[in-house]
Amino acid sequence: MIRLDALSVKYDDKSILKDISLSVDNHLSILGANGSGKSTLAKALCNLIEYEGSVSMNDKNIKEMTLKERAQVVSYIPAKLEVYDPFISVEEFVLLGRFAHKKNFLDYSDKDKKISQNTLEFLKISHLKKHTLNSLSSGEAQLVLIAGALAAQSKIIIFDEPTANLDPHNAKIIAQHIKGLKDYHQVILITHDLHLASFIDSPTLFIKDSDATYFAEKEEFFNSSTLQELYGVEFEALAVKYE
Repeated sequence: MIRLDALSVKYDDKSILKDISLSVDNHLSILGANGSGKSTLAKALCNLIEYEGSVSMNDKNIKEMTLKERAQVVSYIPAKLEVYDPFISVEEFVLLGRFAHKKNFLDYSDKDKKISQNTLEFLKISHLKKHTLNSLSSGEAQLVLIAGALAAQSKIIIFDEPTANLDPHNAKIIAQHIKGLKDYHQVILITHDLHLASFIDSPTLFIKDSDATYFAEKEEFFNSSTLQELYGVEFEALAVKYE
């Protein structure tokens, strides 16, 4: 359960999000034009930026959680893999996802290592485990980011523009994984890709002019008249298929 109460974000006195209140007890896709505040909302949900109002997860304010507590509840997956050490191996990076469960001053346990290995196998990228991060393609890097989040075993996973840097083939692979994860996690998807959002098939939050409008049913949002009103351009049937 995620609850937003009067959430507001400003950059240099410019209002990006204003007084957004919402309760989300299931999956959610967050859409809007470029620069509308989608990624800003994602970062606020993880307490990665300053904001006014409150964000609660499972009835606890995220600002009152320790880093480890928050990591066990929510994982944030950015659009692009950026790390302090590009020469770290894939298996080492994914193991870092177990940090929230590791005991202080001790090494990662056999259980942590097993979970990390199982995650690589689940995503079918165990053959990459000895590869360094700087050797990965964009599609491989995105799968490794997902692996790190899955290793953390957080209840909520936030995907921020997960297919933005991918070709159609890799975008399809990522889309199918995200949809499958809805069976095990609460998935929050931030995207400008209407095809992807339609395929993931979650309730939609549309951000425009610092405000947000919630659409509980797919048909409410994905119809030509609503899309034209929200985006200001004409729409025909969506063409890209991720099945």
